[in-house]
Amino acid sequence: MAVQEEIEQKSFNIMISTTKLSARTVLRAVKAAFRLYQSKASQGKQSVRTLLRQNRGVSSVEISKTGIRGLERYAKKYGIDYAIRKDTSEVPPRYLVFFKAPDVEAFNAAFKEYSVSLLSKTKRPSVLAKLHKLVQAAAELPGKVHRKEQERGL
Repeated sequence: MAVQEEIEQKSFNIMISTTKLSARTVLRAVKAAFRLYQSKASQGKQSVRTLLRQNRGVSSVEISKTGIRGLERYAKKYGIDYAIRKDTSEVPPRYLVFFKAPDVEAFNAAFKEYSVSLLSKTKRPSVLAKLHKLVQAAAELPGKVHRKEQERGL
């Protein structure tokens, strides 16, 4: 019986040690997944609270509602973390963009590209205006009207 008890004791010890080992492994995996989630979650658009929790310098700039989408594209391109806050205390609400860039040059480059894109949009004539000009030009043409008639083949 002593041999049987010794075998049971050793198998019981092996079960306990493997359970501890697997628990440690699972705990390490959960910690690694949590760190990965935190690193991915704190990039790009986020809440102001999350942005401030990162303990780095946060700056803000005011933009119009129509410019938010364009700014988001350039912020992603340059890896800028940002948060958008709507200030409803004024009648046309203001939109404040809080940002945290890896360095000042990245933010300057992103904002410069964003500004250039806004200026180029304002300089371009609208498609609707071009269409109205073409309609007026077509109406001023002499009375030649070309009509296509389908022929039916039997």
